[in-house]
Parts: sequence; structure tokens; C-alpha cells
Amino acid sequence: MATKALRSLWAESRPTNAPDLGPWDWALVAALICWSVVEAVFREDLAPRPLLLLAVLAVLGPLLWRRTYPLVAVAVSLGTLTVVDIVRILSETQGALLNSSIAVLILAYALFRWGSGREAVSGLGVILIWLALITTLGADPASLAEVAAGYAFFLFAAALGTAIRYRTKIRLRDIDHAKAREREQLARELHDTVAHRVSGIAIQAQAGRAVAASHPERAVEALAVIEDAASRTLTELRSIVGVLRATQDTEFAPQPGVAEVEQLATDGRTRPSVKVTLSGEFDDLSPAVGAAIYRLAQESITNARRHARHATQVTVAVTGDADQVRLTVDDDGSAAAGRASAGYGLVGMRERASLLGGTFHAGPNAERGWRVEAVLPRTGTP
Repeated sequence: MATKALRSLWAESRPTNAPDLGPWDWALVAALICWSVVEAVFREDLAPRPLLLLAVLAVLGPLLWRRTYPLVAVAVSLGTLTVVDIVRILSETQGALLNSSIAVLILAYALFRWGSGREAVSGLGVILIWLALITTLGADPASLAEVAAGYAFFLFAAALGTAIRYRTKIRLRDIDHAKAREREQLARELHDTVAHRVSGIAIQAQAGRAVAASHPERAVEALAVIEDAASRTLTELRSIVGVLRATQDTEFAPQPGVAEVEQLATDGRTRPSVKVTLSGEFDDLSPAVGAAIYRLAQESITNARRHARHATQVTVAVTGDADQVRLTVDDDGSAAAGRASAGYGLVGMRERASLLGGTFHAGPNAERGWRVEAVLPRTGTP
């Protein structure tokens, strides 16, 4: 287990969200300087002042680049403290170092929090070697309990840095996943609402051009339909933009439901005509399921208008029973081949159904045309 953890850590790259040197860093250094000055004034069992100054610089200086160069900071600090101990041993100098030098634990934490995996493992080796040297050859004799406490403190700092590192990494990954889900939701809403309206506008414009010369009054009717569809499209776009600009979490509202599926039916004057049939009970249907049924029917009709050659009719049937709701959309077009790869529509419909725990199928009918079939649980929630 330990070997696996080290291998995982070794492959880690440096975090990209390391903050720059800021006021809090200078405040930390200032606080440690004050601590050192107070100790130097009131303690009498200290080593000579030059050695104390060198030890303080060895701890405080590297703190300022502990995020940008964590391994270098650890190596410089521990290397300097080792030199101080060697000088004390060779000169047989009496007296202790300042307690403020315990801030070297911050460097151990920073090494595992901000360094790459290779830097962290290499720095851990430097820390362990330094601890072994100062406990065996150090100027101040240490008991077994003090040695164990020293190792425990440094290992705890390293473990804390590693834990916070991975926790932050998981949080950033969750944020990225949430952003991806929001983008997918927006893509589905834009595709299923705006694309449907624009498709209807294009069909009405084509019909208006075809009859403008022979039946001007019908061309005027087509323009009225285009105006109404354009107004609805703008309303839906404003709703989506409102969701994007909202400072709090909100839903796409108002959401259509099964009852609004009937509004997708046409009067038969445009081709293909749309016929809608609702049967069964829909009273206690989950709002998410009702909205999904509407969007699936809407997108299926749009696909039929775009891709079903020579289609004259699209039949939409919604059936609600005790446990589930079934949507079936059939058209009588002649060109079923190639519709399976006709853009993002089928991808979005399949995502809608799967997010609610349902099933989705789209493919050619046995006799003619294309069939879309979705089955969703009545109480499905995203």
C-alpha cells in the first residue's frame, strides 16, 4: 500500500493554482521574526548570536519561495541548519537554538502541498536524512521520545500537505464536472428549443415563398406564423440568458410538460403535419419527466422536418401508465438512412432519457419512415 501511494505521488505534477507571494506571507515572516526577537531577549540558554542569526535566516528566508521552489527551499533550510549543527559540534558550543526554528515544519508541509511528486519524494528523503543526522550527531542530545516526536511532527506536516493537496484536486475536478454538466444542459436546451423554433421558421419561410405569387394571402399567413415563432424563440433565449446571468442556482423556468405536447400539433396546412395523441394518467408525473417528454417530442418533430424526405405526417403518441410514460414518434418519410448521425439531436435525447433512468431508441420503422421511442419512469429525477 505504501509503495503504491509513493508511486501515485511520484507521478503527480505541480498544482497550477499556487497563490503568489502576498501580504499573509510577509505577515507570517514578521510574526516569526518577532517570536525570534522575544526569545533572543528573554532566554539565556541560547547558542552564540551569529549561529542563532544563521539558523533564523535558514528558516525564514526559504519561507518566501516555499510555493514556487519547495524542494529548493527545503534543501537550503535543512542544509543550513545542518551546517549550524556541525559548527556547534566542532566548536563544542553550548546553548540551544531558537524554538521559532520549528517553523521549518511549514516547509515540509509546502513541499507536499505545492511541489511535484518527484520533488515531494526527493524532499522527503532530504528530511529523513537530516532528522537522522541531527538525532545521532546533533549538538543537543535527544531522548528516544524526542526523536520519535521529531519524526512524527515532520511526517504529520507532510501528510497534512498531501491530504489538502488531494482534497483540493478532487474539489477542482468536481467543479470541472459540474461545469461540463451545465454546458451539456445548456447545449440540450439551446438545441431542443431554439433549433425547433428556427426549423419551423425556415419551413414557413419556404412555404411563403412557394405561394407568394399565386396566393398572397397565404404568404401573409406564413409571415404571421414566422413572427409568432420568432417571438417565442426570443422569449426562450431570454429565459436561458437569464439563467446564465443569475447569481443563484435556478432552473430553466417555466418548464413545459406533457400537457404542452398537444401544442406541437399542426393544422395540416404545412408538411409534414403533426398529429398528437395523449392517453393515460399524467397527474402525479414528475416535472422533470414531463419536461423531458416535451423536449423529446419537440426534437423528434424537428428531426423529422429536417431529414424525413417526402414525409407527409408525423404521429406523436404519449401514454402514461402506473409506473412509466412512453413516448413514440413516427414519420412516414422515405429516407431513413443516415439520420442516426444527423447532428447532436439524438445525442441530447439519449442523454435526457438516461439522466432520468429511462431508455431511448431511434431507428427506421419496419415498413416506412423513422421511429423514436422513449420510456421514462413516472418519478424520475435527474
